[in-house]
Amino acid sequence: MSIVSDIANLLNIEETEASMILAKAMAGGEINELMSEKEWFENRFQPNIVFIDEDGYTKMCVDALKILGSTAATDYGSSRQRDLGQLWADMTRGYLGEFAFQMFLKKNLGFDSKLGHEIGNLDEFLPQDIHFIKEPEGEYRTPKLTISIKTSKWNGIWLDIPGDQFNHSDIHVFVKVGTGRDHLFAFFKKISVFRDKVLMKGQSVGALTAKESEDIYNGLPNFSMIPAYICGYVKKNKDYCDLPYGGKKGRKNYTIKEWCGAIKSGDLEKIKKKENINGSVKFEGIGEFAHDSGYLFNTGNLLWKKSDWDEIKLKI
Repeated sequence: MSIVSDIANLLNIEETEASMILAKAMAGGEINELMSEKEWFENRFQPNIVFIDEDGYTKMCVDALKILGSTAATDYGSSRQRDLGQLWADMTRGYLGEFAFQMFLKKNLGFDSKLGHEIGNLDEFLPQDIHFIKEPEGEYRTPKLTISIKTSKWNGIWLDIPGDQFNHSDIHVFVKVGTGRDHLFAFFKKISVFRDKVLMKGQSVGALTAKESEDIYNGLPNFSMIPAYICGYVKKNKDYCDLPYGGKKGRKNYTIKEWCGAIKSGDLEKIKKKENINGSVKFEGIGEFAHDSGYLFNTGNLLWKKSDWDEIKLKI
């Protein structure tokens, strides 16, 4: 059986999506000359997967809804405006990443925990996403480490921490969540919003026939358990060198495939001169970021081994 089939079976997804997940693991440097596809799947990917059920999704969806009205509609670092539905979907995905890490803490480290969703809003950087933890037989307490959680879709290969955010938390965790563009629609279908409300209303005003209503309903995505991959983390208290990059030089352009540390204004020009590039310097998979200062890590440079998580367990 191929690794693509293994991924598809584990996550209950189509092999086309599984192929993309594998390709992004390669692009991010998780699979390399030191780690085969099989080793990556068995030692890194599979052990760090959790599944979010309908109840978990409901909690995060409602938590996002609670603060939706107080959240700015622009994306960080850009002027792109999101409508309320898109904003809700994006916030829900981010909260699902935090919920996935909460599950991971319980499953792998033995800690119960509480998130801080009632505090602040999406555009305030919160240095502590895990607000309280509890050891077995203990009481809830404030963690000794401040933990920030960044969430992306399956195609994310960069942990991107803009501005001075990196210095506000002790560790930054990167979580990939298996939500496509239609996760809210799938949830609404599951709880009968469409069949019993929207489509029924459409029929009552003569906009739909019963057959058209049924066809639309059947064409909507079905809700299923949402897989999440706890990809790893980085530490604040580590010495990071200047221009911590690696990549591939083409005939004219240079593609950055690795980065592990601070990124500053002017760094890409320095790389261009250092590598003697006549064209452009771009990042693998994304081209460029909306900012030019902060910290940046490809997924292959994240800490993810059991010994790495055991270190967090001792310090948290």
